Amino acid sequence: METYGDAGLGLLGDPTRRAIFERLARGSRSVGELAAELPVSRPAVSQHLRALKEAGLVTDRAAGTRRIYAVNPDGIANLRRYLDQIWTDALDAFQAAVEAPDTNDDRRVP
Repeated sequence: METYGDAGLGLLGDPTRRAIFERLARGSRSVGELAAELPVSRPAVSQHLRALKEAGLVTDRAAGTRRIYAVNPDGIANLRRYLDQIWTDALDAFQAAVEAPDTNDDRRVP
């Protein structure tokens, strides 16, 4: 479900999905626990978790009749690599712009 190579970043644009992800960053939770903390239904939380899991941002494990969700360290590492690359590209572009010769020099003699 990765969009344009963004390592799942696009999924976090949804406020509910981001809230779920942020809660999981603080500790593992079940669907019921997440739904109790948010103004959305359990089925809605499940749908958001499914999207996050498909993107590799969360994992789940069985605990009796429940599934416990947690942030996936590998998914976070992919997200970080993506952001690091964007930052590196931006800094490289800034450096190139600063070091480029000024072609709009008004001091030219006609």
